[in-house]
Amino acid sequence: MLKFLKGVVAGSGAGRKDLPYNIGEPYSSAWGSWVHYRGTSKDDGAPVSIFSLSGSSANDGHLVAGHNGVKRLRTVRHPNILSFLHSTEAEALDGSTTKVTIYIVTEPVMPLSEKIKELRLEGSQRDEYYAWGLHRISKAVSFLNNDCKLVHGNVCMASVVVTQTLDWKLHAFDVLSEYDGNNEAATGPMLQYEWLIGSQYKSMELSKSDWSAIRKSPPWAIDSWGLGCLIYELFSGMKLGRTEELRNTTNIPKSLLQDYQRLLSSMPSRRLNPSKLLENSEYFQNKLVDTIQFMEILNLMDSVEKDNFFRKLPNLADQLPRSIVQKKLLPLLASALEFGSATAPALTALLKMGSCLSPEEYGVKILPTIIKLFASNDRAIRVGLLQHIDQYGESLSAQMVDEQVYLHVANGFSDTSAFLRELTLKSMLVLAPKLSQRTISGSLLKFLSKLQVDEEPAIRTNTTILLGNIASHLNDGTRKRVLINAFTVRALRDTFSPARGAGIMALSATSSYYDATEIATRILPNIVVLTIDPDSDVRSKAFQAVEQFLQLVKQFHEKPSGDATGAAGTLSSLPGNASLLGWAMSSLTLKGKPSEQSTLVSTSSSVPLSSSISIASSLTDDANIAQIRVNSRTDLSDNPPPASPTLTDGWGDLDNGTRGEQDDDKVGWDDIEPLEEARPSEALASIQAAQKRPVSVPKTQAINSRPKNTLKGSKDDDDDLWGDVASNTKSGKVVDADDPWGAIAAPVLKSSSKSLNLKSSGSASDELWASIAAPPPTAGHKPMSGGRGRGAKPATPRLGAQRINRTSSGNPN
Repeated sequence: MLKFLKGVVAGSGAGRKDLPYNIGEPYSSAWGSWVHYRGTSKDDGAPVSIFSLSGSSANDGHLVAGHNGVKRLRTVRHPNILSFLHSTEAEALDGSTTKVTIYIVTEPVMPLSEKIKELRLEGSQRDEYYAWGLHRISKAVSFLNNDCKLVHGNVCMASVVVTQTLDWKLHAFDVLSEYDGNNEAATGPMLQYEWLIGSQYKSMELSKSDWSAIRKSPPWAIDSWGLGCLIYELFSGMKLGRTEELRNTTNIPKSLLQDYQRLLSSMPSRRLNPSKLLENSEYFQNKLVDTIQFMEILNLMDSVEKDNFFRKLPNLADQLPRSIVQKKLLPLLASALEFGSATAPALTALLKMGSCLSPEEYGVKILPTIIKLFASNDRAIRVGLLQHIDQYGESLSAQMVDEQVYLHVANGFSDTSAFLRELTLKSMLVLAPKLSQRTISGSLLKFLSKLQVDEEPAIRTNTTILLGNIASHLNDGTRKRVLINAFTVRALRDTFSPARGAGIMALSATSSYYDATEIATRILPNIVVLTIDPDSDVRSKAFQAVEQFLQLVKQFHEKPSGDATGAAGTLSSLPGNASLLGWAMSSLTLKGKPSEQSTLVSTSSSVPLSSSISIASSLTDDANIAQIRVNSRTDLSDNPPPASPTLTDGWGDLDNGTRGEQDDDKVGWDDIEPLEEARPSEALASIQAAQKRPVSVPKTQAINSRPKNTLKGSKDDDDDLWGDVASNTKSGKVVDADDPWGAIAAPVLKSSSKSLNLKSSGSASDELWASIAAPPPTAGHKPMSGGRGRGAKPATPRLGAQRINRTSSGNPN
């Protein structure tokens, strides 16, 4: 028998030298003759606990009992019983004698007595934690007694250890034996190694070795007595010295006193079953026990119960011991989120409970879960991650963001929900500084170019703000290509006044990146027009920007002529400019707090705008702009903002809904008509247009039949981001897929004052020319004459301008 047990123990190792673990420092206490060491794995350095028991020979009684403990620990598995990992037996010469040592390797644990001293819990928090621990040990004892028909024999504080997650676990199985109460023929001791039990822990019948009475008692009689001893040691704070001390109930909580007395009943048959202790005691009914139990059976709960629980959990966690929240609840919550059993509100609780962790612990316990959640298809989880990105974004490393997080976040740019698109846009304020230049140029800027023509005005505005904030993280070449084109051609011509205001402020905030030539030829001409903008806030911003940029150009003028590449100057030298960049950032980070957003939003375009105002509303002081809609200002359609004179950049022909049609593309300021100048009548305009036409056979010209864009974005493929701009015959540029803003860049101004103006009067002039042109001969029907509906013979088509015989009212001249 002994050889068999030795084979079982030595089956997983042949000696200490083959033990794949490093033995560290011992703890000050352990059960019986065992020594409890700290240890680590030689493979990965994972922490473990190592228990050792030494004897003078293989026949030593302690070693024989130790073999029983190893066998039992390997075969009995329960969540509240210490987890076995490895065991071995080693022999070593100690002088002239041979010393035999048994090693057991388990999960990392600490003796209960030392963990209690370390936690230093007091008052209700101490009672709640003790209740949770006793609840765990009672379940373990009930499992042994009622399910396995085993008797532990020595339940006490020394036989309880605590894991890294503060769970209490039962061990010390050296005395563990089968309950043979149904065997009437049995006469010997039921507990073969009962001599290992201290006399103070023995019940009356066990101290008398009355095995007949023990066999007639229920299986839990001995271990119920041990639970009573554990409760006494726990609340008295000292090791039990004599059995008589159990009568001192001064420190026992009143809610537990009655059950404590029943556990220590002098009659074994009347002792309380541990399973009944779990069911009946009001002592176990507290917030901590209820919370952990709910988390452990989370998969059995419906979605309504889960939502209610997780919405209350952040406030509930404040009332629980912080150490238990960090070491027990956080791992449970993280696991539930990773495996999909927790709902979106659990993310808020996870981040709040993790906020008090050290940076090292946060990186180990929180960030791995968050990175995994970014790959989730649950839209509510994605919304929650983006809403709270300011809480964990700084903890993400640049490598994490660029290689793992951004790939999943970027899907939100194309989401059908405007709310999710805006949250994705806001998140870039935190993530963009951590992205590589390759990712910014090759991916992020392409998405932002699409968002600048998004159907939601708030998203267009926020895109301009974001570009202004991340300008410092772009390289010089990208800034030259993107900023001026994005701010002037797109933002300053938007029909939404806060978007125009954002464009002005973004230009001002990034003024240090433009040289004098760019300011004079591309920025000032576009801003000056906005000084007569219908919106007063836009006008005031335009005047401030004009003064700022004029001062920068003046500084360039005052520099020595040899400094041809003089920069525009630093922002700090200009009054009132220091807060421009801060304004944009505060709009992004302070206005749209996660608490003000709903966690799950419909994909309809009207719902997301309840929070889309979070950034755009800060761009204007006008209360009427508080609700962001394209039609939020009734005077925009009646009084459209004036057109920019710099129309040779290829943008004048493009009507994408962000500005009205441009009526002229001449270079310079001569073509800007006064606002009060009256437009000629249609008849006069037609005659004037006809007179300009040469009297010759016109060559066939390609008519740009391209439909107008709207703010709802192009439905073409993603490679043609600027297809409308590329079709401009004047610019003659080819769109580069890597440079979405390059196609709308303004070319160098031409010095020639003459140009063939095919669109001098816009689309209306084309229709008027068609109205005075002779219709082609057809045979299918009779053409209409110049009179009022009366038939006539087809007129022979003639070249040149034709006289129109108008009999209706109007001046023929």
